[in-house]
Amino acid sequence: MSGLGSGATVYDARSLPQDDNVNPYSFCVALDGEWFVQKGKMIAYYGRIKFEALGVGALDRLVTANFNSPLYIQDWIVAQGKGQLLLADRGFDVNSYDLEVGNLTIRAANLLAFQPGLDLKQSIVPGFVTLIGTGKFVAASNGAVHFVEPPIRVDPEALLGWADCPTPCHHFDTKYMRGALGMARRLTGLGGASGEEHQYDFVGTGTVLMQSSEISIDPNLIPAQTAQQNQPPGAQNIPGLPNLPGRLGRLLQ
Repeated sequence: MSGLGSGATVYDARSLPQDDNVNPYSFCVALDGEWFVQKGKMIAYYGRIKFEALGVGALDRLVTANFNSPLYIQDWIVAQGKGQLLLADRGFDVNSYDLEVGNLTIRAANLLAFQPGLDLKQSIVPGFVTLIGTGKFVAASNGAVHFVEPPIRVDPEALLGWADCPTPCHHFDTKYMRGALGMARRLTGLGGASGEEHQYDFVGTGTVLMQSSEISIDPNLIPAQTAQQNQPPGAQNIPGLPNLPGRLGRLLQ
């Protein structure tokens, strides 16, 4: 097709990468069996593939064995069959990772898909899930991913996950907790701390995964809305609420 230009790459079922990135923003799963896939992350596929909701009778055994997170079960499906499955997440960076007899806790919104060889469990840290076992998974990030070793303190919004580490602790700067503004933050939950005021504190051994951005992926937003995502849910619909932290600060002064 001449309209695409000489530099365009046109793929078909035979030329797509197998279990590899098509580009930095999409990944091709060479499906031969079953994968767990987060709803809304499949953008196209080749082959004979069907998608089933979790909890359907035929999948009860698979779900019982590999998916132990009732909080997120409505967000996932199982892709079954043989073919190429293309995954992406709103233009964010996408990469695959191999876990070998290990455990990795990851932000739930960033996990796109994983093989049934891995067991998904609900983390005690809100907003995160844990993968245990051996297998491949695909995750999105807002920017490139960096791997670091503890001891380290990480901005909560930049934290993607951690592998073979003890669960992190919260660390708050004392200035953040002091005074009238600190009280207003605690009472209202507004005016969230930046990474300089509040961090996740990792100690011991293991690996911490960080994205190269302080804006976490919100499952309910599109990239164009990320500038507003630090507001509480529904704040955009309540007159004056997005500006409340600043107004509180001026009043308390």
